[in-house]
Amino acid sequence: MSSRRQNEILSAYNGAHIAVTGLARTSVPLIRVLSRAGARITVFDRKPADELKAQTEKLAGTVYELRAGSDAFEGIDSFDYVFPSPGINPNRPDFLTAKAEGVKFGYEIELTMRLAECPVIGITGSSGKTTTTTLTGLILEEACRRRGRGNVLVGGNIGQPLVEDVLDTCADDFVVLEMSSFQLKFLNTSPDVAAVLNITPNHLDVHPNMEDYIASKCNILSYQKKADFAVLGADDQNAASLKSAAKGSIIWFSAEGPVDAGAFLRGGELCLRSPGKADETVMSRKDIKIPGIHNVRNVLAAMAISSVCGAEARDMLSAVRKFEGVEHRLETAGEAAGILYVNDSIATSPARTMAALDAMEMPIVLIAGGYDKHLPFDSMAELALGKVKHLVTLGITAPKIEEAFKAAAARMNAAAPVMERAATFDEAVKMADAAAVAGDVVLMSPACASYDMFNNFEERGRRFKELVKDIISSRR
Repeated sequence: MSSRRQNEILSAYNGAHIAVTGLARTSVPLIRVLSRAGARITVFDRKPADELKAQTEKLAGTVYELRAGSDAFEGIDSFDYVFPSPGINPNRPDFLTAKAEGVKFGYEIELTMRLAECPVIGITGSSGKTTTTTLTGLILEEACRRRGRGNVLVGGNIGQPLVEDVLDTCADDFVVLEMSSFQLKFLNTSPDVAAVLNITPNHLDVHPNMEDYIASKCNILSYQKKADFAVLGADDQNAASLKSAAKGSIIWFSAEGPVDAGAFLRGGELCLRSPGKADETVMSRKDIKIPGIHNVRNVLAAMAISSVCGAEARDMLSAVRKFEGVEHRLETAGEAAGILYVNDSIATSPARTMAALDAMEMPIVLIAGGYDKHLPFDSMAELALGKVKHLVTLGITAPKIEEAFKAAAARMNAAAPVMERAATFDEAVKMADAAAVAGDVVLMSPACASYDMFNNFEERGRRFKELVKDIISSRR
């Protein structure tokens, strides 16, 4: 049952002609909400109608027009509103033309924030978003259980879109949203608690330059109020620099030492600091089950975020002790003949792969390569020297990665790893397995997107796990 405030928000769309571009996962609940609000909806998708059956079945009983096919995006400048799917490039010429002609743009995640009747937490960053978002949700669930009221909704760029679910929220609830740069770029609303974990080069195939990418991330803070909170990663220069954009209270997290207010690592202990109070030790680093200093930072970020939402140390400790990570993020895929197989398919940028390399203590056989996002591999290659004994490359970026490793070895007067190039993903896994011996880790951390071979990183990760399962079965 919608509240009076929610009905007032939705009344703006009554009778409006709305274009929804892309019949994606986020679009289905959005269409249902807008349709109930009285909008005239036209859905555009470049796929033919027979490939959209799964989505259209979920819209049974909803009034809308579907325009499918190659010319699907024509004429969007004639609509009152355009709601693009998050995966569609916001800098498309037809979008820019429509905006110039006065068409209003809306976004499912923005409408979600506006409709929520409870605190909204938004989490962005180049890496660590999903882990931090998931863990923040788990901590807040512990807090709600302890106090005996409230529910937690987790979504956005992760999991289920929440635009329908928030219609049933109340003041005791929490909405936790993972937010990508694509979702943030044109938003006109900010979450009550906005977290920027880090900002490293990524998505430069979509953003024209690094400055535009940073500006998109910074937009999460643009519409905050004095009573709101900005949670910033103190160890990342780009994230820390957003201090000047914050309008409310600034909360920090750092794995490099104490902060003025927030969460930090001191020795082997994770602590909280609040102004005017003694520092509180929350847990030991040994309580964290997921490996790597980057995951320590993710836990610290979740602690800082949840602390301003009323969570206590016992809630944080309980959630962290239960948390074993998120699929496709340094996920153990199996072990056979003394060889560990690790699925890190989420590593769609060199910075993510560098975090994975840092987390590994065993000699590494690395599988890397894929779709070209126009990112440099130089720093990754330098870090890999001495860690990676064997490199298997694949995809469009294979030559770039190999050249980066050769150049790094020359600069550092070090030996380059043995390098092989695979024609297919399956071949890459077979090559990596053949190169590994007992005591090694086969690490699938591609440093690239998957679009040249798979629909998404999840599909790539699942295929890796299938191949590892076959390898393990063959050795029994």
